[in-house]
Amino acid sequence: MHIQQEMNLYEKLNILTDAAKYDVACTSSGVDRKGDGKHMGNCEAPGICHSFAADGRCISLLKILFTNECIYNCRYCVNRSSNDVIRTSFTPEEVCQLTMEFYRRNFIEGLFLSSGILHSPDYTMEQIYQTLFKLREQYHFRGYIHVKAIPGADPLLVEKTGFLADRMSVNLELPTADGLRKLAPNKSRQKILAPMRQVQEKMQENKYEVALYRHAPRFVPAGQSTQMIIGATQESDYQIISVAESLYKKFELKRVFYSAFVSVNQDPLLPSLPGGPPLLREHRLYQADWLMRFYGFEAGELLNEKHQNFNMLIDPKCDWALSHLGQFPVEVNRASLEVLLRVPGIGPKSARRIVQARRFGKLDYPALKKMGVVLKRAIYFITCSGNTMYRNLLNVKEKLPFETQTYRQLSMFDDTFSPQKTERRETYR
Repeated sequence: MHIQQEMNLYEKLNILTDAAKYDVACTSSGVDRKGDGKHMGNCEAPGICHSFAADGRCISLLKILFTNECIYNCRYCVNRSSNDVIRTSFTPEEVCQLTMEFYRRNFIEGLFLSSGILHSPDYTMEQIYQTLFKLREQYHFRGYIHVKAIPGADPLLVEKTGFLADRMSVNLELPTADGLRKLAPNKSRQKILAPMRQVQEKMQENKYEVALYRHAPRFVPAGQSTQMIIGATQESDYQIISVAESLYKKFELKRVFYSAFVSVNQDPLLPSLPGGPPLLREHRLYQADWLMRFYGFEAGELLNEKHQNFNMLIDPKCDWALSHLGQFPVEVNRASLEVLLRVPGIGPKSARRIVQARRFGKLDYPALKKMGVVLKRAIYFITCSGNTMYRNLLNVKEKLPFETQTYRQLSMFDDTFSPQKTERRETYR
């Protein structure tokens, strides 16, 4: 352990933003909170302004750890207790000061606050609560706040913090309990799921309170999310998306985030990554997650016990369609919305446009293109009034999101990146 010296705020910021880069659960707000002329800031439901760094991570929020000190020794974590790294912590006042100064300069639209475990879960959660209380009540900040709930902390602290935050998340860490026991022996699946269940139940209870009393305080209005590290353990893609599907159904999560494992520690239980982090695998999991959330697919349709991993050469939706050619081609002028959503190249918006437009006349291929259908994918699986427009399917190559083998982690202080070139689009058809 390094001998601790007094640090200024900039030095702390440099260390604790760099330590926060491995947490990917950073997303659009999903909640409206208009400015009222008395408080600072507002929050828009469609999302906040995003910037993207070289690896595609969102850095639009002030994304920091409260502390990189930690009493746990998770083998995959750069901040584990056995690592010889410089440790530091913010105070609640310092986090508030940073958030307000960044906001006034129009650098951010909100705060993403996570933390290592300082002293104990209760102590850490108390510090996070004090930070949010100061920010909301003393500094009158009404912007978006995403905060981590600390597993093992007093449920009362989690509840009090939830009334001040827009979104809360509890990191699942690893997809299975076996993987957690192997790489994070200080943590347990039961302790992780307990605050997740608490947040879910309190959100349901709060909906009735808000319905009865319009001015009742809202509890985590943007919902909760979680994150899984991908590639640190041997779980298949089928196991991972099955866990995600279960979390969506049982805990009503807004998002499950997938974080490609980055090797930052030398440990015999961690895998070697000669090709770098499994970013393409992470991308396929996000695509599959999108299919489950918006296209009506189930995990068992995309993968199964015999076919447990995604094809790295084509996206999951196209892979599913090629495995079910008996259901194609689909006649776009007659197919139901549910059937259209399963056609490669047709997304939810274009499917709804097709259903609405065909009430007024027959649709042809130029009309589909104007509606946003990606014809270079869709033409192999559809007909328009019985007409086909085939090409050679093998000539269509998917543009993979990560084609380079080099990899560099983002830093809040990078000044050389192009959002236009590096933005990783989440939505896909």
